[in-house]
Amino acid sequence: MAEPLTGLSADQVARRVAAGEVNDVPAKTSRSMAEIVRANVLTPFNAIIGTLFVIMLVVGPIQDSLFGFVIVANSAIGILQEWRAKQTLDSLAVVGEARPRVLRDGVEREVGSEQIVLGDVILLGPGERIPVDGKVVRADALEVDESLLTGESDAVLKHPGDAVMSGSFAVAGGGAFEATKVGHQAYAARLAEEAQKFTLVDSELRNGINKILKYMIWLMIPAGILQVVTQLHHSGGVRSGISRTIAGLVPMVPEGLVLLTSVAFAVGVIRLGQRNCLVQELPAIEGLARVDTVCLDKTGTLTEGGMAFDGITTLAGADGADVPVVLAALGAAEERPNATMQAVIERFPGPAAGWTGEKVAPFSSARKWSGVTFADGRGTWLVGAPDVLGRGTPAATQAEKLGSTGLRVLMLARADGPVDAVIEGSITPVALITLRQRIRSDARSTLDYFDKQNVTLKVISGDNAVSVGAVAGALDLPGAADPMDARTLPEDDAETFAADVDRHSVFGRVTPQQKREMVTALQSRGHTVAMTGDGVNDVLALKDADIGVAMGSGAGATKAVAQIVLLDDRFATLPEVVAEGRRVIGNIERVANLFLVKSVYSFVLVILVGIFQLQYPFLPRHTTLIAALTIGIPAFFLALAPNYERAKPGFVRRVLRFAIPAGLVAGTEVFIAYWVARAESGSLAQAQTTAMVSLFACSLYIVQLVARPIVWWKVVLIASMAGLFVLCVALPVGRSIFDLHFGSWYQWSTGLGIAAISCVALELLWRYLSAHSASPAPRPSEAG
Repeated sequence: MAEPLTGLSADQVARRVAAGEVNDVPAKTSRSMAEIVRANVLTPFNAIIGTLFVIMLVVGPIQDSLFGFVIVANSAIGILQEWRAKQTLDSLAVVGEARPRVLRDGVEREVGSEQIVLGDVILLGPGERIPVDGKVVRADALEVDESLLTGESDAVLKHPGDAVMSGSFAVAGGGAFEATKVGHQAYAARLAEEAQKFTLVDSELRNGINKILKYMIWLMIPAGILQVVTQLHHSGGVRSGISRTIAGLVPMVPEGLVLLTSVAFAVGVIRLGQRNCLVQELPAIEGLARVDTVCLDKTGTLTEGGMAFDGITTLAGADGADVPVVLAALGAAEERPNATMQAVIERFPGPAAGWTGEKVAPFSSARKWSGVTFADGRGTWLVGAPDVLGRGTPAATQAEKLGSTGLRVLMLARADGPVDAVIEGSITPVALITLRQRIRSDARSTLDYFDKQNVTLKVISGDNAVSVGAVAGALDLPGAADPMDARTLPEDDAETFAADVDRHSVFGRVTPQQKREMVTALQSRGHTVAMTGDGVNDVLALKDADIGVAMGSGAGATKAVAQIVLLDDRFATLPEVVAEGRRVIGNIERVANLFLVKSVYSFVLVILVGIFQLQYPFLPRHTTLIAALTIGIPAFFLALAPNYERAKPGFVRRVLRFAIPAGLVAGTEVFIAYWVARAESGSLAQAQTTAMVSLFACSLYIVQLVARPIVWWKVVLIASMAGLFVLCVALPVGRSIFDLHFGSWYQWSTGLGIAAISCVALELLWRYLSAHSASPAPRPSEAG
């Protein structure tokens, strides 16, 4: 008999820690504080605005430098929000962290992954991740899935002396291994950095914004040169020329768009964190907004994870077998029983006297059964899926009838020969064991939400298809009356396979590999797929889905590959998660319209002023006030508003289709108002005030277009911005600070009339775009 494992002693652990032989590479779930500050401060646009700010401080009054303080405030807001998101992520990561079991001084204990030292003996059971590289020292039918490393989906049977790699996980059996590589030497260090860092890569939204910013940089170069030449030549002095040059360039920079994108993502992380939802990769929030199909397992989502024993039905081949004793013996032989076997053990606690297991085959998702060969001639006994163990027998038909009532049905069977060499024809059914599944109280409301949001649900389970259909039918899931046995899906015809998966809603007897293929098939037909799961049989599908959602109490391997972890195991949290994704993405697209319209009309105004060789109509203080009241403040509130419209591809195209023509209209109207006012009065001060009033009216109309559908709080927001502007121009102190000089009533009312004509043009443009394409802003299906 092999010597019992004792692991390291406390003294040995202390010496290894002192020598630095410890797995001190914590999973990185968020950026460090230094990285957050650097990302929010050291940006190309902050560099441009910062340079112009310093120049303006030198040549002009402080009120013309207000735009610089806005940048400081923006960076501070971005840093604060991301720091709060970091705090949320880091605290949730600790809650959701898998804790390996190690042997020390002969005692099993749980430790953090970062506390494992070189030489530690780490215990393994089904679903547990292998946190460091090592060598197997004990194997009890231990099967390891290395698909995350090799791409091969078949589990590998491990024997003592075999190597195991961090990043893989146990799928069946049990055992132990000795850590041979820890810390930066282990593959886990690189895996964690790639799979668990707080990142914005591979985001269509982020890539689209970067593309737009690149366009703006290219436009700023010729416009900037033209502005400098024109204003230095026609503004009557270097200081005035520099001021008006900066006033034309600053509004062209959509610096707040990047800020609000970061803030919206960060607030999304915080809101989801408050719902016990850990976002392991930031792009997951964006992906959720695009999801149109959710694949879910029955167990742990529609039904609660635990089960309750229901009854035993003895079959013709029982031959006097004492079924409760056999079940007790089988349960006692399971080192780490799954939820199904746990229900049997609770009803028939072992060990059974005189029943000693010689060979054990732990439950495997691939074969759908577990079994034990007992000593003293008691034979080999199996327990598992009736349609696998009793295929083609009357017992399997009887089991299917029981399963159609919603019960979970297991078959107890005898087999000839040892358990590791069972052949199909040697199995004799003995009894059927029925278990009750408890449907989650919140399952129906969750399914109703997805139905209303036009999100298709696919129930994919390893259980009997009829049983799965009965549970789904009890919840009124569309398509539940026509469940499909996954074993009938074509293996060699990908097109037919994809069509069958797309057409049906409920699937039973699905293997882990088929779950993965189903996700791929749905993606091939243009669907954006989210996959939920909690067991090792879900890992492959979670990894390949657009969004993987794991349960907090699920296997460590599922949490490692999922982008989102529901720490409280509540499937009902998922609608809130999807809604949060839609809110973030829809609102970023909404406010992007505001920022880019400003950039376009500023560019148009610079070009027109340059062509006609005029002084620029604004000082920096004017553009700062207009930008704050018609873009900065409204955008901040609109970015955090409710939004339930599913996100769609084509972000850049949709935004530019509105921003470019709207910017052309606004830029042209303000130039005309400026031109007419100058021609009438000859006063630059009065003309620039008229132009400012005209631009504000036009810009505020664009805000209400983008804010549609209008609800009460949006009316309050728009009215407040108008009130603040009126306050600034009505009070003497406001007119003094912003250098406002009103001419005759006819002059500024003419400017408002020109703005009114432009508003009509903008309304017609908005309606045309809404009628002929996906609307440039979220549609009235929102709840506002």
